[in-house]
Amino acid sequence: MAQVLPVEITEELKQSFINYAMSVIVDRALPDVRDGLKPVQRRILFGAYQEGVLPGRKHVKSAKIVGEVMGKYHPHGDAAIYDALVRMAQPWNLRYPLIDGQGNFGSIDGDPPAAQRYTEARLSPIGAEMLLDIDKDTVDFRPNYDGSLKEPEVLPAAIPNLLVNGSSGIAVGMATSLPPHNLSEVVDALVAMIENPAITLEEVMRHLPGPDFPTGGKLSKKGIKEAYATGRGSLKVRAKVRVEEKGQRPVLVVTEIPYQVNKASLIAQIAALVKAKKIEDIVGLRDESDRQGLRIAIELKRGANPQVVLNQLYKHTALQTSFTVNLLAIVDGEPKVLSLLDLMRHYLDHRKEVVRRRSLFELRKAEERAHVLEGLLIALDHIDEVIALIRGSEDAPKARIALMERFGLSEAQAQAILDMRLQRLVALEREKLLEEYRGLMEEIARLKAILEDEARLLAEVKADLLRVKEKYGDARRTLITEFEETFNPEDLIEDEPMVITLTAQGFLKRLPLESYRAQGRGGRAFWRAGPRRRTRPPRSSWPTPTTTSSSSRTGAGSTASRSTSFPRWAARPGGST
Repeated sequence: MAQVLPVEITEELKQSFINYAMSVIVDRALPDVRDGLKPVQRRILFGAYQEGVLPGRKHVKSAKIVGEVMGKYHPHGDAAIYDALVRMAQPWNLRYPLIDGQGNFGSIDGDPPAAQRYTEARLSPIGAEMLLDIDKDTVDFRPNYDGSLKEPEVLPAAIPNLLVNGSSGIAVGMATSLPPHNLSEVVDALVAMIENPAITLEEVMRHLPGPDFPTGGKLSKKGIKEAYATGRGSLKVRAKVRVEEKGQRPVLVVTEIPYQVNKASLIAQIAALVKAKKIEDIVGLRDESDRQGLRIAIELKRGANPQVVLNQLYKHTALQTSFTVNLLAIVDGEPKVLSLLDLMRHYLDHRKEVVRRRSLFELRKAEERAHVLEGLLIALDHIDEVIALIRGSEDAPKARIALMERFGLSEAQAQAILDMRLQRLVALEREKLLEEYRGLMEEIARLKAILEDEARLLAEVKADLLRVKEKYGDARRTLITEFEETFNPEDLIEDEPMVITLTAQGFLKRLPLESYRAQGRGGRAFWRAGPRRRTRPPRSSWPTPTTTSSSSRTGAGSTASRSTSFPRWAARPGGST
């Protein structure tokens, strides 16, 4: 008979929400501090590795990778898996892409990628480094969602992925935003921490001065140290802009834009400001980007001040943005906000464990091989007796037992002797066995030293990091500099000469100097505003009319007539003024 248990609905909702929140936090939205990957990203890389989609091999359909990952490791929608795969292939999103894509994987303008049946993908060389030595028992595996297969809990991560590629994600009640960095600088900082475990943040920042975004740009120094120390902060990022001349007009050329800014939206934003007449000195706007790189041309009016227009663009558009730093990651199954030093130490601890387990695996394999070689060398030293013993045995199991009893061999050694080909009996083959055995003994001694000495273990970690730097390191893209992050009203107004006029009644008037012009006819300069018009002086200043006399004969007598001349602007008698 079914038993009915009363349950408080508030407690049930509370517990259900907590379970859901933890599932989103741990298994979906936040990266692991060790390999810097979210579960879906880790499963995509491992699924591609299992399918043999490695660098140097041909690309395969993205749909094949998505299908394998969805069917074996990630029981969610294919759209979510494909979106994650696409992002790992976009060089404007990841500083060092983990997937090598072929086809339309979208653009910095926000164009969507082609459908997964049209694009092809494979692991990039750096993506393959994330899985290096995974077959040497370097990480723990757990059952997949239905228990039919095993998947890694974390990848070996020879690349410090969380630091070099960063991460972003929104969970329930928390979010993460880790900026990308330059691989060479990160390796230098990690090597410095290996050499000096008590290193300070100031010393680390000599090697790692700040983030390095895949889209370049300029980064303000202000706020970097605080973000690294506390795990939270805000950084100002600007586009890289230079001034060119086109005829007599200045042109602002944008060659790099801030990280995660949509280029098409940025251009539309500038055009809207021009249309609304918030920026009046722009007369042309063109997107001249091509395969050689990004280029946005902003043509200005003749005589416009490029710096003032640029300040207006920085203030009103995404040419200047803020990048929020929130160094949140999963540590031992729990989300934690970490400082830069904490992130580096957790990664080094992970790599130490990977190298230790790799050394144990290689030591075990080397000892097993050396053990077999010892048996083969014993057989070669007593080859006639061994051959006679084998020929006198009824079958292989009895021959194996006889070898074990006669020479004190293990089962593996005896089986190796039985499997030995006759060509191994020549003297040259014996020398090869001896050379291989000596090399194995040296390798065993080296591996034991690594496992017994912490300094040797750290030296191996350091060597791995330096190898990665030499192979994949590149130059910094983002320029770290100092600039004013906010603008005064004076920065947004062009400097131009003005004339201040004070009237007799005490009024002030400000006019640009360009409003004044010289008369150019030998007279005094005068101010003219608006269309030319005739003006007349006050009546008190009119000149006195002059009178002239003239005589004319009319008939027998003559009379005198008077005519009065007035200036053209003066009123005539009897006429209107």
